[in-house]
Amino acid sequence: MKFLLVAINAKYIHSNPAIYSLRAYAEERIREHIELAEYTINQYMQDILADIYNRKPDVIGFSCYIWNWTLVKELLVEMPKVLPNTDIWLGGPEVSYDADKIMEEFPQLTGIMIGEGEATFRQVAEYYLERETESRAAGKPIEQSTEQSGSRVKEELTEQGRIGKRNPEDIPGLYLKSGYTPMRPLTDLSSIPFLYSDLTPFENKIIYYETGRGCPYRCSYCLSSIDKAVRLRDIGVVKKELQFFLDNRVKQVKFVDRTFNCNHEHAMAVWQYIKDNDNGVTNFHFEISADILRQDEIELLNSFRPGLAQLEIGVQTVNPQTLKAIRRVMDVDRLERIVADIQKGRNIHIHLDLIAGLPYENYESFGQSFDRVYGMRPEQLQLGFLKVLKGSEMWEKAKEYGICYLDKPPYEVLYTKWLSYDEVLRLKDIEEMVELYYNSGQFTGTLPVLEQVFESPFAMYERLAAFYRENGYVTNCPARAYRYEIMLQFAEKYDRSRLSLYRELLTYDMYLRENLKSRPEFAADISLYKKEIREFYRREEAEHRYLPDYEGYDSRQLEKMTHLEPFTYPGPHFVLFDYRNRNPLNYEAHTQDVYIL
Repeated sequence: MKFLLVAINAKYIHSNPAIYSLRAYAEERIREHIELAEYTINQYMQDILADIYNRKPDVIGFSCYIWNWTLVKELLVEMPKVLPNTDIWLGGPEVSYDADKIMEEFPQLTGIMIGEGEATFRQVAEYYLERETESRAAGKPIEQSTEQSGSRVKEELTEQGRIGKRNPEDIPGLYLKSGYTPMRPLTDLSSIPFLYSDLTPFENKIIYYETGRGCPYRCSYCLSSIDKAVRLRDIGVVKKELQFFLDNRVKQVKFVDRTFNCNHEHAMAVWQYIKDNDNGVTNFHFEISADILRQDEIELLNSFRPGLAQLEIGVQTVNPQTLKAIRRVMDVDRLERIVADIQKGRNIHIHLDLIAGLPYENYESFGQSFDRVYGMRPEQLQLGFLKVLKGSEMWEKAKEYGICYLDKPPYEVLYTKWLSYDEVLRLKDIEEMVELYYNSGQFTGTLPVLEQVFESPFAMYERLAAFYRENGYVTNCPARAYRYEIMLQFAEKYDRSRLSLYRELLTYDMYLRENLKSRPEFAADISLYKKEIREFYRREEAEHRYLPDYEGYDSRQLEKMTHLEPFTYPGPHFVLFDYRNRNPLNYEAHTQDVYIL
């Protein structure tokens, strides 16, 4: 008997902790029958189909999410043609709220696992194995469908959750052709074994880690609001598992807890542990609610090594009416102060989120939300668009709010009572500009100056998006210089009198990230300063005044390993770019002003 658990991820660097958790929770005698298969949505359906076929599973379970549901549905149509005797099960958030409709659309399905799947899958797998054992003992062919098992003798569940010779209808947490089975109690997180004892499958992939499920908040657009009971993994267990990541020098661990800091003691214990045991390499990502952070939490965060942690904070909107409508509890003024307090440490990457398409948020209101959040100066500002997820309150109230959204995944908003489709498209263009110019971190010198020309940052990105459209520029050009050249043209259009300043700012921004092999066309003629530059490096070879970490290198080597660039603003001087010493948060080269007489 072979169980194949299938995950289809959005990107190669992603992994699917769900299927690993299902396998880990199963008893040892079951685990030897479980095989995992991970693919990506960028692979051809027929290639995935062929690979699954070649594995010859008896039972398949698909992990279903908005990003892979379209591809899974294609496989559901074709799979029975090549594996007619294989039972097919579904699980995951994409199929947990309208299982009856899905079963009606795909009658070839054996069943759907509703909600948390660890205990449910273990019982389903036990059912199959016991059925196989009985069939062999009786010398009969192994049945291929749970529909044929209705006459089996029922036994009560044991304390370990074994199902014995029970019907699938007796397993909680399922939807079968006969309907829903009883609801499954929520799982004790501490009972789920650690997923990562073997890191081989996760090489060059993001490690996702869970210490809590559920959320105390009731945000109407989020599925986590449905699971109101917050459950935490035992902190002693968590510390042992964190140490495993630290000992193995994992590059990044991304916590999937929906609001990591909803329990103060738990958050402090984790943050104190990663600080005390920091290996200088591993980065930990947390999704938090910033406005509930306490002073002792902020002080602890400010004491971290730069790069030890990054925080993702969902602001979504600052419109009071919208916040009330989506049931989001947030003190925006306090949030603003706390973000500023965290930034004082200059050691933590902050990621702030906005959502367009929420109730009572029109184009102008969204622009105001954008400007206020942008003013907090996060390292990343994500402009997301409302996704109307099945089972959420927003899903139930979509008609009331006049929210029109895609019928197919990702169920993204098209327009609302307050936001037209034309305005959504304009915001999409603005989103691309923010990604290219702000979130890339490649224009940290230029943008603050250029913003002053416009009535607001939102207005600047709005004009920049229009500038791209009007001139037919593309956003997916791999050449970095392309974006810099367009930015210079944009600055020339709106602030021509300071064009020479923008040339220098863009030159500075380019060298801040890379020791360029060829100079950009808009940069000053550096040949005029060859004598001064060579003399500087000869002195550095002897004195190491500016480059103390470069002992043993001669002047020519120093000149190749660093860069010295002349600037005229705010007065004549040089800037030395040191690429061996970079900011761990944004990877910018260390810079020093050099005044050569």
